[in-house]
Amino acid sequence: AGDWVRSVLSRRSVLATGASFVLPRMSEQPVRWGIIGAGDVCEKKSGPAFKSAEGSKLVAVMSRTPGKAQDFAQRNGIQKAFESIEHVLHDEDIDAIYLATPPGTHLEIAKKIAAAGKPCLIEKPMARNADESKKIAEAFQFAKLPLFVAYSSRFFERTAKVKELLDKAAIGELTAVTYRFGSTPGVRGLASGEL
Repeated sequence: AGDWVRSVLSRRSVLATGASFVLPRMSEQPVRWGIIGAGDVCEKKSGPAFKSAEGSKLVAVMSRTPGKAQDFAQRNGIQKAFESIEHVLHDEDIDAIYLATPPGTHLEIAKKIAAAGKPCLIEKPMARNADESKKIAEAFQFAKLPLFVAYSSRFFERTAKVKELLDKAAIGELTAVTYRFGSTPGVRGLASGEL
């Protein structure tokens, strides 16, 4: 679950802008993360990943919904819970922020994160459109801060298997892709070779 977080924490990642960036290491201490948005993606994917990834420590969570951050923090052993973005942005115990709110809020909040001087891992999609994405990237470029997008699906076993098949040309020449997101009860994925 923590592979994509480990990728960001490896200090060698590709920014949303496409530029390579090495995340500076201030010390051997873990990167202390604050989460903005305590929805399902944090419950099922991000929260457990941040907690299990080497070099990562989840120290705060924020939700505008009264009591939601406190409940999330208590159930997940997180030290701090906030109902205000400003508290997360200016907490000195937070090194970087994971933005997991609805995409329509990403531009406004991401600009505040950049202005506060914090690196950011933003949940996909980065924004609602290319213009908003460009504005977010520009805010972080101006602040000279790293910005990452959580495209965690590149670390799924099924994604690796599809890439392997394409690299070997095992399914012929790729000319088009049609994709339908969904799941079938009982189907585990492509890792065991059932393709």
